[in-house]
Amino acid sequence: MLKTIIIATVLLFIAILLMGVKVFFTKKGAFPNTHISGSKAMQERGISCATSQMNELHEHTSPIEEMLKQDNF
Repeated sequence: MLKTIIIATVLLFIAILLMGVKVFFTKKGAFPNTHISGSKAMQERGISCATSQMNELHEHTSPIEEMLKQDNF
């Protein structure tokens, strides 16, 4: 049982190390941006992620609220 756990741990470590060779061993290494907003093709189509759309929606204030802020009622 212990031998199996040790072998699995070593294999997992090797797999993680191989997946991150560029990130771990280069000065400018970074994980790739897989976010929708990081894709140029999606930006050209005007597509953004749901999180960004929700943030934009919550930042929007209604015209009535703007008028009330300006008139100091």
